Amino acid sequence: MDRYRGFEVNLVCGAGGAEIGGIDASRPLAPEVVAELRRALAEHCVIFLRDQVLTPEQQKAFARHFGPLARTPFIKPLDGHPEMMRIVREPQEAKKLNFGGRWHTDMTFSPEPVLGTCLYARESPAVGGDTIWTNQMLAFEALSPAMQRMLEKLTVMHSAKRSYGPQGTYADDDLKSMRIQASDAALKEQPHPCIRTHPETGRSILYVNWVYAIRFQDMTEAESAPLLDFLNRHSQRPEFQIRFRWRQGSLALWDNRSTQHIAVNDYPGYRRVMDRVTISGDKPYLKETP
Repeated sequence: MDRYRGFEVNLVCGAGGAEIGGIDASRPLAPEVVAELRRALAEHCVIFLRDQVLTPEQQKAFARHFGPLARTPFIKPLDGHPEMMRIVREPQEAKKLNFGGRWHTDMTFSPEPVLGTCLYARESPAVGGDTIWTNQMLAFEALSPAMQRMLEKLTVMHSAKRSYGPQGTYADDDLKSMRIQASDAALKEQPHPCIRTHPETGRSILYVNWVYAIRFQDMTEAESAPLLDFLNRHSQRPEFQIRFRWRQGSLALWDNRSTQHIAVNDYPGYRRVMDRVTISGDKPYLKETP
């Protein structure tokens, strides 16, 4: 295992994920520690810090070590914190889906999808409520060379319309605490390469997801569905998964460039409160090979 300066690292599983010890996220971090955290994030996809005590301002300050904060364009922010959203699930709520309850990568409907997401557990259920990520670098590497070469030539159109459009998944689910109202820009289709290059590691990433990847460019949704369905199922294979058990005070930061994730909906009767901020990213690209 690689050594890191300034903190301890314990790997969560073979697919990735790293628990970080020896860092108080409420305090400013030295530049060399931030550089090492960025390396850990890029290499392990998700980093976790336990037993943190954070105000919203301190959580935002921690996330800003990794880049400017991005606003979620169609969800009511936390009062007084325009860059932060509070995700609340009350014990009595009965929804078809919880927020984040389908496999997805955050905000790929944007021209420049977010680099990362920082999620902090203020209240966590006694049982359930895990989050699962999948390592999309491993998903790419497990494909045959012929499939890799074919996908490197394809562009995928992303949009929020399937989830948050007038006829979308959440159209008949009020999600009272979230006040979701998709913007016109989020409902438009945005092209991204099917295979993108990680800007820090240089590794190739399978860049599709159930929620926002609608079709391949110059193909219909019906024509695209068989291959997208295969890729989405492939990307969620157990050997690519990283699972995290939350408890109050847990902080997770994940790399949206190289992961999908899902919030597991298995905690009826419990309250769950999470604060989320996202970190601005750049336009996905595929590095040309000689």
